[in-house]
Amino acid sequence: MNRKLLFITLSFVQLIAAHCFSQTKSIPYGNNPAAGKYYNIRGIKMYCEVYGKGKPVLLIHGNGGSIAAFSKTIPYFDKEYMVIAVDSRAHGKSVDRKDSLSFEMMADDFDALLDAMHIKKTYVIGWSDGGINALVLAMRHPDRVIKLASTGANLWPDSTALIPSLWKDMEKQYAEQRNKKWSTDKEKNDWKIFLLDYQQPNIPLSAMKQVTCPSLIICGDHDLIPVEHTYLIYKNIPKAYLWVVPNSGHPTLIEHADDFNQKVNAFFSKKHF
Repeated sequence: MNRKLLFITLSFVQLIAAHCFSQTKSIPYGNNPAAGKYYNIRGIKMYCEVYGKGKPVLLIHGNGGSIAAFSKTIPYFDKEYMVIAVDSRAHGKSVDRKDSLSFEMMADDFDALLDAMHIKKTYVIGWSDGGINALVLAMRHPDRVIKLASTGANLWPDSTALIPSLWKDMEKQYAEQRNKKWSTDKEKNDWKIFLLDYQQPNIPLSAMKQVTCPSLIICGDHDLIPVEHTYLIYKNIPKAYLWVVPNSGHPTLIEHADDFNQKVNAFFSKKHF
């Protein structure tokens, strides 16, 4: 796999998640047979781990990531919630060898997973691509989502929704690699995941009206997603609240784990925020 492609994929989630995973003292989140299970849904085997008991909260990681991204989130929420941490389609242990991948497809996966787990409604926390997935899940399956917290999400792929330096790198990578013939399953999957963020999502601001649940829209003040774009998302959701995390990059839930966990839990648990 080309080093630049690897950098772009990792720049969103993988390096941060790997560091977070290395700090975990005892529970191997994302690779824990005691908590993990596969579900046969929509033509794939989706892997998830469940921790704790109580009200359900679904955790959705970002591009190129896995359940391990939530190593600082799970041990906080599992004291009060039934935490459902999922490897998205084509990520982690959830293998998908098909050519296509979309946020709509992934949102429908989460809906089917909740069906298989006999869960009618859930809270949702999504980071990066997972933040997009949280919004799309609430749009396509509004009865599923009680409240959502979405951090580091974007609605379209260009230099207004991603910081210009990142977008230029992605444009260059696409130009260099679009005609390449990938030889291994991993290379094909990595390219598919790259294209997910290069070509998607394509959500008009007007569609945010379909997000009818209370929504906490989050970004860092030095995020890969410009604050202005996050503000647009917030302004177009009927019941939205905005939190721009000071002194934070893209991984708000890791760089400021304590504040993130407490703020999101307060949002979930209170009628007014």
